[in-house]
Amino acid sequence: MTGWRLGLLVLALLAGTVQAAEPPPAIPAQIRLASEEWLDYTNADGSGLAWDVLRKVFEPAGVKVRTQSVPYSRAIGLVKRGEADAWVGSYKEENADNLYPHWHFDLDHIYALGLASQPVPTLENLGQFRLAWVRGYDFKDYLPHVGHFREIQRREGILPMLEHDRVDFYIDALTEVDYVLDQAPKPEAFRRTHLIELPLYLAFARTREGHALQHVFDQRMGKLVASGELREIFKRWQQPYPFDEASTSR
Repeated sequence: MTGWRLGLLVLALLAGTVQAAEPPPAIPAQIRLASEEWLDYTNADGSGLAWDVLRKVFEPAGVKVRTQSVPYSRAIGLVKRGEADAWVGSYKEENADNLYPHWHFDLDHIYALGLASQPVPTLENLGQFRLAWVRGYDFKDYLPHVGHFREIQRREGILPMLEHDRVDFYIDALTEVDYVLDQAPKPEAFRRTHLIELPLYLAFARTREGHALQHVFDQRMGKLVASGELREIFKRWQQPYPFDEASTSR
């Protein structure tokens, strides 16, 4: 073998050794989580079911949970700009800019709210109705047969829209549907109908820290689901446990 070929071989072997010896990303000391404020789920003061679950996931692994309450679309932007490590409450592969773990941490119970005089909506007949939901939630990507829909800025105006026949049904998670229904002077005039369960994920930043935190999340969730340790948190907040056999088709 000539000298220059031998030199190239040595360099290639050295490069391979360096690459193989590169350490995995260090686990960050904290995770910055951004979320819309959902009552008793992601409260601004750090209380709520989701915050309790995520602290149980990360903090025993040495990762301190830091929370920030912002509108949904702003949470997505914070992660994209590197000002947060993950946003809370994403549906699967909702945003191509993010990393998605194997495990979900909860289920969103999606309902339709409408006047009691309306026909009962189903996944099969949704295309017949005029739908509304909060901007940024993109239910059209997760519900079949969606035709006419409009996006609204805030939930406060949805009851007049239903009452004045501007839309047929408002689509949202059960907690938010109940929040809207609680504002109705005559709640018996409305009906809520269950449509589908959608798994909820953390959407991680595509960074070295994001990869490391995603790994911690999946590793810890696997152990916690196997042990049943999360069940007590859902019981305390009086919410359905999302990891029973019927709930775990991810």
